[in-house]
Amino acid sequence: MKIDNSIKSTGQVSGENRTRETRAASTAPAQSGTQVALSAGLQKYEAVLAQSPVVDSAKVEEIKSAIANGSFSVNPEKVADGLIESVRSMLSAQPGTAA
Repeated sequence: MKIDNSIKSTGQVSGENRTRETRAASTAPAQSGTQVALSAGLQKYEAVLAQSPVVDSAKVEEIKSAIANGSFSVNPEKVADGLIESVRSMLSAQPGTAA
């Protein structure tokens, strides 16, 4: 069976060019004069988040130590419950789905 590559172009941008264009648009500097203002409540939360560490280093070290000395145990029921809850959360966040 021979594959026919004679399909005529419809003027659409190819995937590679579209990716380049998207990349260029996302790295373009913002227009001058554009301003974003956060409400006082959001500014408060932004300040709290900026001061909070992304990773709890003490907890990471505790887990590493428990793994190293063989005392780390996994509660499969807790892991399963967490997975189910995260899937429920993701499904309820999707528009058009009932949870």
